[in-house]
Amino acid sequence: MANGDWRANLQEDDVAARIGYVLILAAAVSLTNCGRMGMDRAVQQFLTEHVQRIGELERQMNLAYWEAATTGTQESYDRYRELQLRYRTVYADKDDFQRVKRWYESGKLRGDLLRQITLLYNRYLANQIDSTLLRQIVDKSTEIEQKFNTHRAWFEGKRVSNNEILEVLRNEVRSARRKEAWEASKQVGQVVAPQLLELVRLRNQAARSLGFPNYYVMSMKLSEQDPEQVLRIFDELAELTDGAFSELKAELDGALARMYGLSPEELRPWHYHDPFFQEVPRVFEVDLDSFYASRDVKELARGFFASIGLEVDDILARSDLYERNGKDQHAFCTDIDRAGDVRVLANLRNDEYWMNTILHELGHAVYDKYIDRTLPFLLREPAHTFTTEAVAMLFGRLSRNPAWLGAMLSLDEATVRRLAPEVERSLRAQQLIFSRWCQVMVRFERALYEDPDQDLNTLWWDLVERYQFVRRPDQRRQPDWAAKIHFTSAPVYYHNYMLGELLASQLHFAILRRAVGRSGDAEFGYVGEPRVGDFLRQQVFSAGSRYRWDEMIRRATGEELTPRYFVQQFVKHS
Repeated sequence: MANGDWRANLQEDDVAARIGYVLILAAAVSLTNCGRMGMDRAVQQFLTEHVQRIGELERQMNLAYWEAATTGTQESYDRYRELQLRYRTVYADKDDFQRVKRWYESGKLRGDLLRQITLLYNRYLANQIDSTLLRQIVDKSTEIEQKFNTHRAWFEGKRVSNNEILEVLRNEVRSARRKEAWEASKQVGQVVAPQLLELVRLRNQAARSLGFPNYYVMSMKLSEQDPEQVLRIFDELAELTDGAFSELKAELDGALARMYGLSPEELRPWHYHDPFFQEVPRVFEVDLDSFYASRDVKELARGFFASIGLEVDDILARSDLYERNGKDQHAFCTDIDRAGDVRVLANLRNDEYWMNTILHELGHAVYDKYIDRTLPFLLREPAHTFTTEAVAMLFGRLSRNPAWLGAMLSLDEATVRRLAPEVERSLRAQQLIFSRWCQVMVRFERALYEDPDQDLNTLWWDLVERYQFVRRPDQRRQPDWAAKIHFTSAPVYYHNYMLGELLASQLHFAILRRAVGRSGDAEFGYVGEPRVGDFLRQQVFSAGSRYRWDEMIRRATGEELTPRYFVQQFVKHS
C-alpha cells in the first residue's frame, strides 16, 4: 500500500471514530434528558396531587383561625387546632418526604420545579417528628395563644383591654398609677410562662429529633437563613446605633424626668409610654394623634393606596377592623386561599398608632394580593417573611412622614414646615428605639432555645439594660418576657422585623432611584405617584416566592441586602 493510501485510511478511521463518539455522546445526553423529563413529569404529578390535598385544607384552616381571632369562641379554636394538626400531618408523611428528599438532592431539577421542591423539602423536614409530639406542640401553642387573645388584665378593680392600658401609659403623669398599669400589662406573662416553657422544650425536642441542636437553629435553616449571619448583622447594627441611641435616650430621659418630676436615674420601664419601650415616648412637641383624631384612618389608608395604584377596597370589605369583646386585640393580615381572599384584622382607633398599623397591615395585604396568580400554588406567597415585613414597614412609616401628612391631611405648607423637624425626629427616634428593642428580642429568643432552664427573668433584664438602656424594676422576679405573644404565635420570627426595616430602607432608595428618578429624598411620601405601586408590583410582589429572598432583593434593588440604607436614613440622617 502506498504511503498516501495509508494516511487516507487512517484519516477515514479517525473521522469514523469521532462520528461514533459524537453519536454515543448524543445518545447519552438524550438518555439524560429523557431521565430528567421523566423526573420532571413525576415531580409535576406529585405537585399537582399535593396541591389538591392541601389547597382546600389550608383555606379551611385559615378560615378557622380567622373565626377564632374574630370571635374568641372555644369551638372555633378547637376547629383551628384540629385543622392545623391535619395540615401538619400531611407534611409528616415519611414516604412523601423521602420522595421529595430524593428529588431535592438529585441536582436534576430546574426553575419552578426546583423551587417548589425546595420549599416542600423544608416544610416536610420540619414536620418529620413523632405524631404524638406534633399534636402536643399544636395543642400547647393553640392553648397559649387562646389565653393571650382572650386575656384581659386586672387593673383598678376591673378587667381592661390592652388599648385601655396603653392609654394610661401614654397619658398618665402619676408614677404610681403608671407602674400599676405597666404591671397589669405583664399579668398575661405570669399566666402563660409555665406553659410557654413547656412549648419551648417540646419544640427543642422536635428539632433534635431532626438533627438540629435546637428549634431556633432549625427554624432559621429551614427558612433559608443562616443564624450566624443574622447575628453578625445584629452585632453590626448594635455598633452602628450605639452612639446615636445613647444621645437619643439621654434626651428622652431628660424630658421624661421633667414630665414626672423625677431624676433620670429614677426612671423605670413604666415611664416609657409602651409596655416594652418599643415605641417612642410622647415627649416631642408634635402630637400626631391630634391630626388623626377627626379623620377616619381606614379611609385615609384606602385613599393613599389608591393614589399609588394599589387598590385595597376589596381587602377592606373582607376585613374586621374594630374592637369588641373576645376578639384578638392585636392586628394581622392573612391570605386565606392564595387566590385573592386577603383580609386584615385590626382594632382601629383614629390615632397615629392605628394609622401606622393599618398602613402596615395593608402593606402585607397588597403584597399578597398582587402576587401573580398564574404562578404555581406553592409559589404564590412572599419571597420570605421578612420581605413582606419590609413592604409593610415601608408603608407603616408614612404615618410619621411630613410629606405624606401634608398630602393626605391637606395641611398647608406652613404647617408642614413647622411639623417637619419634629415629625422627622420622631420617625428617626422610632427606628432607633425599635432597632434596639429588636436586639433584646432576637438575642433573648436565641438564648431561650439554647437553654430554657437558665434564669430567663434575669437574662431578660440584662438584655434590656444593655440594649435599651432601661433600668430594671427593683426586686422584681416575674416572667415579664413571657408577656410578648410572639414567643408563642411567631417563634423565631422577630429578627425578620429588623431585616424588614433594613430592606424597607433599601427598597425606599431603590424606588427613588429606579422608579421616580429622585435621589437622597429620605422623606418622599409617595402620595399620588403610581410609579411607586408599579415598581413594587413588578419588582417585588408579582414574583411571589419564585426566587429566593436574596435573589429577589438583587433583582429589585440591584444589590445584596445591606444595612447601609437604614443607617443613611435613620442614623446618619438628621
